[in-house]
Amino acid sequence: MSARTKGPRIVALLNQKGGVGKTTTTVNLGAGLAAAGLRTLLVDMDPQSNLSLHFGVEADDGRPTTSSLFADPPAKAADCVVKGRDNLSFIPADTELALVEGELAGRDGVQGVLRDALATLADRFDVILLDCPPGLGVLSVNALTAAHEVFVPMQAQYLALRGLEKLLSTVQLVAAGLNPSLSATGVILCMHETQSSHGKAVVEEIRTHLDQFRGTDVPWRDCRVLQPPIRRNIKLAEAPSFGKTIFDYDPKCPGADDYRRLAEGVIAMWRARGVLPPAAPVPAAAG
Repeated sequence: MSARTKGPRIVALLNQKGGVGKTTTTVNLGAGLAAAGLRTLLVDMDPQSNLSLHFGVEADDGRPTTSSLFADPPAKAADCVVKGRDNLSFIPADTELALVEGELAGRDGVQGVLRDALATLADRFDVILLDCPPGLGVLSVNALTAAHEVFVPMQAQYLALRGLEKLLSTVQLVAAGLNPSLSATGVILCMHETQSSHGKAVVEEIRTHLDQFRGTDVPWRDCRVLQPPIRRNIKLAEAPSFGKTIFDYDPKCPGADDYRRLAEGVIAMWRARGVLPPAAPVPAAAG
């Protein structure tokens, strides 16, 4: 069992491929954790700003954003936080974030900028979820340097499995140098076709791949496919256009049920590992 950590549990949601449900998962898993009583912060690390749209915030409206944290001098993290819902806040992104990778080239300590910024918010949140951009550049490395663990949202497709192997190798590189405490702990299946024979075969292959590392010293030795898979549901695609999480938009749809149960499972996992803050509530049992 891991020792209890001080401050918030920081999770990077990362996949180098776009369009796999990463932002949808960051927003709705975060909303589920907030509904369970955890003070939750979402950080939009993607210049496309799709996370921000779930809360009705348009990019480039003049407010401090994630890119402000990387400015010289940087903005205070507290000034960038926007309240979205009860227990749920976020730091929006804007298109300027796309310029950060070039601007940060050669700056000393560039990989730790986000980690240092989030450290100033340690007493305000129980959980911080980082919505990483597709790709494995400076922004994603910043997220991995700041995080305790990585969740990988992905689809059950053969090419996605090959991408998972590459991503885990990146986690190992960061853990070997910049962040020795980093681990990859969960794969989240998104847009899942429960009756697809191909999907079932890929899920089994993912589990087999992960199982072979149990008891080793790699950073994904405890990684598992988290339950439940997130079923393909049109309501999840519609919610952002209304500036809503799935729980605001249609709390009784299958997508809301899946993310609610996923949040409960994540909380149970963290409590079993002893990594939630002492004040974290016991989640209600899944119905």
